[in-house]
Amino acid sequence: MRVLGIDPSLKSTGYGLIEFTDQEYVVLTYGTIKPTRSKLFHHKINEIKNKIEEIIDTFKPEEVAIENTFYAQNVKTALTLGQVRGAALIAIASQNRPLFEYSPLEIKKAVTGFGQADKNQVNIMIKTLLNIEDDHMETDASDALGTAFCHLNSRLFQQKIEDSI
Repeated sequence: MRVLGIDPSLKSTGYGLIEFTDQEYVVLTYGTIKPTRSKLFHHKINEIKNKIEEIIDTFKPEEVAIENTFYAQNVKTALTLGQVRGAALIAIASQNRPLFEYSPLEIKKAVTGFGQADKNQVNIMIKTLLNIEDDHMETDASDALGTAFCHLNSRLFQQKIEDSI
C-alpha cells in the first residue's frame, strides 16, 4: 500500500510518501511546499494545490492522509489553515484519491507513543522508524511522514482484524 501524508501550512506544507511492501516501510519521497513569499494569498494556496496534484500524479498513492488540526492560536491563523487545507482537499479530490484525516494527538501517539510529543520528538522517531538518515529533514516533512505512518498502521491493523474474521 502506498500512502501520501500531508501536514498543511501556508508557509511550509509538509508531504511524505511511504509504501508498505513485504512487511517493510519504504520512504519514496518527502519534503515541503513553500509558496513564493511575494505572491498574493490566493496564488500561494493555488501553488500548494498544484504541487500536491503533481505529487499525486507522479507517485500515484492509493490513499492520502492529512492532519486535521482542531486547535489554532487565533482566528486568523485558523482561517488561513482552513483555506490551505481546503486547497489540499481539492487537490486530493481532483486526483480521485481516498482521504483519511487524523488529529495531531493520534499522529504523535502512533509515532512516539505519546500524544503530547513535540515536533522535534516526532522528527527523531520518524527518522528512526523509517531508517532515514537526514540530519536536515524539516519538521513539516517529518510530520507529514508521521501522518502517512499513522494511517498505514491504522490500515494494517484494520486489515489484520478483517483477515482474522
